[in-house]
Amino acid sequence: MIKKGVGVKTKSLNSVFAVTMMLLCGTALADEVAVTIYNSNLGVVRERRELEFQKGQGMLSFIDVPSMIDATSVGFELSDKAKSAAILEQNYAYDLVSPEKIYAKYIDKEVDLIDKDGKIFSGTLLSFSGGAVVLKEKSGKIQIVRMDQITNTNFPELPEGLITRPTLFWLYESNFSGKALCDVSYQTGGMNWMAEYVAILSEDEKTLDVSGWSSITNNSGATFKDATLKLIAGDISRVAQPRFREMYEADVQMMAKASVAGFEEKEFFEYHLYTLPRKATLANNEIKQISLFEPARTAVTKEFHYEPELNAQKVRVELRFVNSKQDGLGIPLPAGRVRAFKADTDGSMVLLGEDRIKHTPKDEKVNLKIGFAFDVSATEKVTNYERISDRVEERSYEISLRNHKKEDITISVKKKLWGEWKILNSNFEFEKEDANTIIFKIPVKSNETVLLNFTARTS
Repeated sequence: MIKKGVGVKTKSLNSVFAVTMMLLCGTALADEVAVTIYNSNLGVVRERRELEFQKGQGMLSFIDVPSMIDATSVGFELSDKAKSAAILEQNYAYDLVSPEKIYAKYIDKEVDLIDKDGKIFSGTLLSFSGGAVVLKEKSGKIQIVRMDQITNTNFPELPEGLITRPTLFWLYESNFSGKALCDVSYQTGGMNWMAEYVAILSEDEKTLDVSGWSSITNNSGATFKDATLKLIAGDISRVAQPRFREMYEADVQMMAKASVAGFEEKEFFEYHLYTLPRKATLANNEIKQISLFEPARTAVTKEFHYEPELNAQKVRVELRFVNSKQDGLGIPLPAGRVRAFKADTDGSMVLLGEDRIKHTPKDEKVNLKIGFAFDVSATEKVTNYERISDRVEERSYEISLRNHKKEDITISVKKKLWGEWKILNSNFEFEKEDANTIIFKIPVKSNETVLLNFTARTS
């Protein structure tokens, strides 16, 4: 939070706000800037700028801040501890100049409108609807002028309260006059990052080459040039903030840049911190991609899964691996999207499917849901139903598994059973995954159909 003045009689910021708003005194671009970006639409910025103070009370403007800054999070301190300055009041101005806002500010004031032939329409502006304006001439005559006729509008001055860029206006108390380096920190919305993974399946489908990228989005309303960049992977707790103004979604332009070194990763509190070992520029309305880690190869298994309750006739294909050093990885994997590819015989890459993973520490399993098998089918039907009592029922199921592939496979059948249940008979062994789920692992040879039959009693 901003440091408060102690024992100082402060004058109201409003009396001098309009005068100083357009002067933009004491502003400068950041000499140093560090940006830390989270997975939750949050950036934390720390800037070092040289600002000029006058001894006693004065006004200072801090420009080039993000339009989505959280003004309540601003922190301020002087780098030179021998000097002293305290922020007494702060105004955050974000009412930016636009034609609509200028017209709105000039309601009930004199304006001059000039059409393409040079004709001037003068009068008091009564209303502006975007397509036309209503003027009251000095004679009292009311005139409606279409805006598509107008090529120029003369306003005496920029209306009070409008600025050209988001600005923090500070009323300060200083014990010195002159320039000083200041450290200013704040939080801003409109910044996010997520991991993007490219996984290439080998020809024999037994290994997976995984490369990771950070996809960084900056829609904060500001550009951070030559910044020290850090990324936090993890879920932090945040307090919901009220929205004081309407946010506008900006157009995003893609800019992808690779880094040979990538990020340096380390544990930090209960999260993982990635630091880029070089400076980077984060332009506003930009998506930047930087390598997270060097490509790594891991052992992988392809599995077939059938869940009657979710997919009546489709068999899902999954790629599974363990994020362990022994298997080739063993690194923290931030949450993000995984795209799986496989090379064709001519070397072209074919997209197999996409999935999202959660934050995954080392030595944990990763299951990628890739898609559904074209040449494998399954159906389920209830072959018999018997009501034993008011609370007890028996159902017999038949699940048909059909493999039209050239190779033998194993299909994992996951069946949900609710209440108190018991398997009375089955032609295949099963495993109990949890209180309501059993799993059958059924081998199915090439061009073969296998029937799974079992009876369950539920109460």
